Amino acid sequence: MTPFLQFILFLSLLLTLAKLGGYISTRLGQPVVLGELLVGLALGPSLINIFHISIFENIVLEEIISDLAQIGVLLLMFVAGLELHFTELVRNMKVSALAGIFGVLTPLGLGYLIGLAFGFEPVPAFYLGLTLGATSVSISAQTLMELKMLRSRVGLGLLGAAVFDDIFVILLLSSFLAFTGSQGEIATIAWVFARMVIFLGISLLFGIWALPWLARRVSRLPISQGVVTLALVVMLLYSFAGELVGGMAAITGAFLAGLMFARSPEKERLERGINAVSYGFFVPIFFAHIGLSVNLRGLDSGIVWLFLGISAVAILGKLIGAGLGARLAQFSWRESAQLGVGMISRGEVGLILASVGMSERLISEAKFSAIVGMIVVSTLVTPPLLRSLFSVEKSKLEAEDGNLLEEEIS
Repeated sequence: MTPFLQFILFLSLLLTLAKLGGYISTRLGQPVVLGELLVGLALGPSLINIFHISIFENIVLEEIISDLAQIGVLLLMFVAGLELHFTELVRNMKVSALAGIFGVLTPLGLGYLIGLAFGFEPVPAFYLGLTLGATSVSISAQTLMELKMLRSRVGLGLLGAAVFDDIFVILLLSSFLAFTGSQGEIATIAWVFARMVIFLGISLLFGIWALPWLARRVSRLPISQGVVTLALVVMLLYSFAGELVGGMAAITGAFLAGLMFARSPEKERLERGINAVSYGFFVPIFFAHIGLSVNLRGLDSGIVWLFLGISAVAILGKLIGAGLGARLAQFSWRESAQLGVGMISRGEVGLILASVGMSERLISEAKFSAIVGMIVVSTLVTPPLLRSLFSVEKSKLEAEDGNLLEEEIS
């Protein structure tokens, strides 16, 4: 069988099973994303190890699927940005800053303490805390979109907090590496901050002043799906610039691109095209790939207690830290809990930080396995917890919609 035939057979199988897993998940009252994550976990090295089955033993297949998954998460965050308005995020700046900052500092501190308790040296213990401070909001964004709660006060605060979290964690990481001598002088920290400011400034200026004009011009050209293609190109360039120029996660650039396109008069047409390509192909691959990339068999008996300890800290640290920030911003206790839970997932951002720790020899392979296990747990528990906490609000909204419909009919 040729590599291309292996590729298309694997894609057809993965998409079918991911959608089936999502369907079963909804039938059980859980978000679609949970089913897709579990399908990937079952197919991955933790259980079936599908890439080592004879018909899929292609050394580049796993890498290709990984690349498709990365495009999937960029599209997911672009769609999340497209759902919002820039002014709405600005109005929620206070809660975003407080929840983002406390959502990093609390798990960082708890992670440092638990690292010391398990015999870590101070430097590796601090790095362990840093990996616990990361957040990947893509899982929560998808769940809130399913619940139609992304534009709620909690949803807006959550997305803004994730941006602050990303900026703060990158600054802490750069400072940490500078102080430990692995990446040069203290001036590195100032340069990292300057790069972020440069990227955010240019991306906002281009998005506010040039992008609406460009979208209108492209929409008038006799080009099939011209606006959709423009959006995809801008999303990819924002993601590229966000990581290369701004030193931030690529998903932050994709989110900002979506936020800029939300102001476009072509928004509705754009949503139809982007949603079709995202949820029909790339996004299910992304969620399944998270499970595919994890090997829970790497958790040997000697590391299980560390895995359980940091998993508990990962959940409680975000719930307490981000929740406290939300309370300080005058959110109710329930809203604070919702925002805190939304920040729990570490996803691909946590994996990136853990990989940096491995490359810098700050954590061993066994400890890396424990961190990966924590990332899987935090990613899996977020969707059902969010759905449970939002169930009351969703029921109220549905009841209000039903009452309005009855009034209109009468």
